[in-house]
Amino acid sequence: MKTLKEVLEDASSRKVAVGHFNFSDLVAFNAIVASARALNVPVMVGASEGERAFVGAVRAAALVKSVREEFGIPIFLNADHTHTLPKAAEAAKAGYDEIIFDGSSLPFDENVAQTRKAVEAIKSINPAIVSRGRIGYIGASSEILDKAPENISAPDDPVEAKQFIDATGVDVLAPAVGNMHGLLQSMVHGDVQKRLDLGRIAELSQATGIFMTLHGGSGTNDGDFQHAIKSGITIVHVNTELRVAWRRGIEASLKKNDEVTPYKILSPAVAAVGEVVTARLRLFNFMN
Repeated sequence: MKTLKEVLEDASSRKVAVGHFNFSDLVAFNAIVASARALNVPVMVGASEGERAFVGAVRAAALVKSVREEFGIPIFLNADHTHTLPKAAEAAKAGYDEIIFDGSSLPFDENVAQTRKAVEAIKSINPAIVSRGRIGYIGASSEILDKAPENISAPDDPVEAKQFIDATGVDVLAPAVGNMHGLLQSMVHGDVQKRLDLGRIAELSQATGIFMTLHGGSGTNDGDFQHAIKSGITIVHVNTELRVAWRRGIEASLKKNDEVTPYKILSPAVAAVGEVVTARLRLFNFMN
């Protein structure tokens, strides 16, 4: 089976993107796995520090490993939004395929210094782990928001991005390019969509020459997604859309009857999350 780096190289060469979806329970995880299997495409699953605390960092890795071995599918686990060196080392020792050290809220020089330390620590544990760094603040919450987070960064400067990569040694860059974590209330029903700075994505790709990830993908215009992928985005994160589908599925299920069997109550949520994942995977792989 291909490594994550090999999968990213293949996606980059074919101008498609690997879908990345977060999970904190079996509802989302099973939906993601089923969608990727049905479409026969690689997929990444992510667990933030909060999600890892709930699921268990080691248990999340064991879950992904078991599915990979049972079905033989290219599924990879990312330690999403890791903010401390101990948490990065914990994920590396647990067998994660990728670790993002998120110092985007720090001043640039401090972000560089901390990210470099994280990359060195990760690679000393397992050189095959893909390392990712972030510059540019785009918020920090995959939730429904009343207003955009304060201090959202302007699109990243290509020169600064190249400096960051050279100084830290990251394998993947997660830039700010008009994206934002979470969804505004106006975006939940699709009345308003996020729009990306497509020109800046192309400039960053040319300047850096490495894989790039789009964080905060929920609610983004479909055309912008595909233009961004063609311009150099190789991984696309979607989380809040799954959370909204999860909640709607649960609520609809509970309204139907007085069922108390957990897996029966949860099944509609699996289907609802699966619809979102399938649609996004088809879009990112240009299968529509």
